[in-house]
Amino acid sequence: MQTFDFDLFVIGGGSGGVRAARMSAQRGARVALAEFAAMGGTCVNVGCIPKKLYSYAAHYGDSFEESHGFGWVGEKPVFDWDLLKANRAREIARLNGIYVQLLDTAGVKIIKGWARLLDEHTVEVDDKKFTAKYILISTGGTATVPAVPGREHVVTSDHMFDLKPFPKRLLVVGGGYIASEFASIFNGLGSEVTQVHRRDMLLTGFDDDVRRFIAAEMSKTGIKLQLGAEVAAIKKTDSGLQVELKGGTSLEVDTVLYATGRVANANGIGLETVGVALNAAGAVQVNDQYQTSVPSIYALGDVTARLQLTPVATGEAMVVVDQLFGPAAGKKPRNMSYEFVPTAVFTHPNIGTVGYSEADARKKFGKVTVFRADFKALKHTLSGSTERTLMKLLVEDATDRVVGLHMVGPDAGEVVQGFAVAMKAGATKAVFDSTIGIHPTVAEEFVTMRDPVKD
Repeated sequence: MQTFDFDLFVIGGGSGGVRAARMSAQRGARVALAEFAAMGGTCVNVGCIPKKLYSYAAHYGDSFEESHGFGWVGEKPVFDWDLLKANRAREIARLNGIYVQLLDTAGVKIIKGWARLLDEHTVEVDDKKFTAKYILISTGGTATVPAVPGREHVVTSDHMFDLKPFPKRLLVVGGGYIASEFASIFNGLGSEVTQVHRRDMLLTGFDDDVRRFIAAEMSKTGIKLQLGAEVAAIKKTDSGLQVELKGGTSLEVDTVLYATGRVANANGIGLETVGVALNAAGAVQVNDQYQTSVPSIYALGDVTARLQLTPVATGEAMVVVDQLFGPAAGKKPRNMSYEFVPTAVFTHPNIGTVGYSEADARKKFGKVTVFRADFKALKHTLSGSTERTLMKLLVEDATDRVVGLHMVGPDAGEVVQGFAVAMKAGATKAVFDSTIGIHPTVAEEFVTMRDPVKD
């Protein structure tokens, strides 16, 4: 019988990899994890966590102004970019340490360095070889920049947290959630922000009402949206960056952020050596149990490019752990469903959504009833802000089941999370209608909508 150094060797210390390594070790497996960068992956270091912290920071600019309507009198404080960066860096370092501690406590061997597959059971890290019964690829994804002339002058989302100096004029290229979030954040922090997107609406894949509504709200905050536009070239000048758009118009900015897509980190780790199959987009192909074309090698998270969300990666990790080492005592093996996965976009205002867009719901379920509300929240009756809130429900006629729930407004992610549980459980519109709302809140609107939108 072949013996191995480890039962499981994890390549990549992001949220999915750390979860898989830690929980496998707690099942009694001998586990190693290789990571060449700071522990925690994209989410902790240059993604969800720092982005949300900066989103909080950006909201304070509006909050100070709005407070005057509630009797608070005084000058607006001055924003200190360097202080925010320092405080963020300290918090991220603390989280890096927690991830290491969790792995150490579970008994996972942490190996610093770049890992590369040699065969279906062997990994090399800095000239040292390790064998494992199973190998898990969780190397995540990375931002990509198209071959536009002058691309050497642009930055990606990874660089936005430590820009020096603070960009007084920022161009954001892209219309996805990363681009839209950074546009909102830096606008709130004081930049003059222009967002260029080649399509006619932001946030492809989201509900069309949400897409139209958030574009209007972002424009009201001062973001200059240029939709149906593309960058032709970028040139460095003495006073900044000269950006030429296709069609002849141009603008000058201090920083250009490209947030036009991400690709799987599948290169340079030996996948081709052992014959791990990739799809047309370069992501690792896996089956329902996250097994690759090589039976002993598994993959999860952004490197498989299914749903690029941290909680999805950690959910996939638990499926792998149960598959390889059995479920926890008294539990059934887990599976992963990609239906009714809630998500939030931290634009200003926030977006929260779970389930199907209206277009997708009509395709899948046929007849769908739509409920929609668009209003000024109670807070803004005194704040002086013109911000409005959008809330929308989609109900399958045949079953009365709520199959789509969308919100644009303050704390939308916090509101939608609870409704996601109800929808996962199959809640109907009748259940929503029979639920008592908490008054006065924005969230109560979801259980008080009675009049459907006419087709």
